[in-house]
Amino acid sequence: MTNRRNLKKLIFLILSIFGVFNSCQKTITKKFKESEKTVVFTTKFVVLENKEITSVYHYKEDNCWQFYSNDKFENYTEVAMLVGLGQIIKRDKTILEIADLPEGYFAFRKSKGEKWTIEKITD
Repeated sequence: MTNRRNLKKLIFLILSIFGVFNSCQKTITKKFKESEKTVVFTTKFVVLENKEITSVYHYKEDNCWQFYSNDKFENYTEVAMLVGLGQIIKRDKTILEIADLPEGYFAFRKSKGEKWTIEKITD
């Protein structure tokens, strides 16, 4: 019995060293409280040109979500698109990392591989 416990401890130690348990934890994802059919705002850069989503706004006034790339534009109405939240998630599953972004906050990052920074929206 003691040998079996020691073996389990050794296996746990080896797997921990190689990050197996850490990588398993990373596969656990958050979910949006909104349905995947919820209409959200984005741009043609994200949808048609497949640009990376680098900023996400969750507005308090109307619970609206907006997803943007780093692209600059002068007239939002020329680039705006309405899509289902599920389409955004399908395009970039890392969005689920901020699925619990509170209303009145935004998240941003330099690129898809970067960590999100979260701040309160100020007028």
